[in-house]
Amino acid sequence: MGTACASGGRMGDMHPAMSPPRAAVIWDEALLGYDLGGRHPLDPIRLDLTIRLARSLGVLDGVALLAPMQATDDELRTVHSDGYLAAVKHARRGYVGHGLGSPDNPVFYRMHEASALVAGGSLLAAEEILTGRAARAANIAGGLHHAMRDHASGFCIYNDCALAIRRLLDGGMSRVAYVDIDVHHGDGVQEAFAEDPRVLTISLHQHPATLFPGTGRSTDVGAPGAEGSAVNVPLPPGTGDGGWLRAFHAVVPPLLRAFRPEVLVTQHGADTHIEDPLANLTLSVDGQRAAHRALAKLADATAGGRWLALGGGGYSLFRVVPRSWAHLLAILLDHEVDPNTAVPAGWRAHAATVARGAPLPTSMTDGARPRWTPWDGSGDTALDRAIQETRRAVYPLHDLDPQELYPEELDPEEPL
Repeated sequence: MGTACASGGRMGDMHPAMSPPRAAVIWDEALLGYDLGGRHPLDPIRLDLTIRLARSLGVLDGVALLAPMQATDDELRTVHSDGYLAAVKHARRGYVGHGLGSPDNPVFYRMHEASALVAGGSLLAAEEILTGRAARAANIAGGLHHAMRDHASGFCIYNDCALAIRRLLDGGMSRVAYVDIDVHHGDGVQEAFAEDPRVLTISLHQHPATLFPGTGRSTDVGAPGAEGSAVNVPLPPGTGDGGWLRAFHAVVPPLLRAFRPEVLVTQHGADTHIEDPLANLTLSVDGQRAAHRALAKLADATAGGRWLALGGGGYSLFRVVPRSWAHLLAILLDHEVDPNTAVPAGWRAHAATVARGAPLPTSMTDGARPRWTPWDGSGDTALDRAIQETRRAVYPLHDLDPQELYPEELDPEEPL
């Protein structure tokens, strides 16, 4: 699939100045088979409702959705061990091992096939970018960032994020950046590439002392020999739109500009929302939309427009995830939805049949304006200390000064 080289290998013929090819959206109803069952928080209904909402809003008009195939064993082995693949394939109810059979990761029907299909979706997204068929690609069923080489973790069986990054590297990319905005630390992806300086993993998440998986402190910067390959921004519980965006812009843009990735891979867990039942950040859908927009702009500014976006967590199934990810798809497809747009009545009628009485949104906004104050090196709040600790830990490893105020990627509609 090509050989990595200083000029970017096979990607050298995709000059950033070229007008970008279409965006690719990976979707097939078979992806709903990743269903951990019962009242498990990771309910695939959120995926179905996202695609239905995007269609109702016209976001997917004229877009040919690409159906994935299951990742092969050889593809899965680029990230996972033989023993783990065998365990996933042969696990039955009552089996306990390799992280399987726990309340978080119950054994479910056709677990290997369903998990391999999600992985195949992210591999297809990566291949669309590698071949130049698309500059941007999304797999909202992906983002299963906790799965480790030899065990399941945090609702995640196979780590499609790591598999996509591995495919990009094997296809000729020499630098891949991964930014994870899920409320939980992107531990499985960081672990997969902690020794590989070709991959920069950045995770903004609720502080590990207060939330699963308990990792991702500012001082965690990667393995010996690849120091600086991991960046972690642990956010205090209660952080909302303004604080989250302040931290993001204070840390992420200078690092991406310094690293100069050939593609930006992003994970968009929607569990940072104030209504999410499993965590304690307080973002609005509007704040999440601002984060999606910021990452789109950074892909254009630092990665030649090449952007692979994945889903992730999110457990407010009816009010939050569909709106947040419909905005994500709209941004990826350059078909942005005005936040003041009413949620279509047809979508609400369908959602009411599956929502078990849960309240439904009426608008694509929460009525919040995600305003924020750019970080200036001062301030002694827990959030400002987290920003400073991360910059001190990792900026020198990228020849950046933790005290210098670098030009930020500012949206004039959002900062104060």
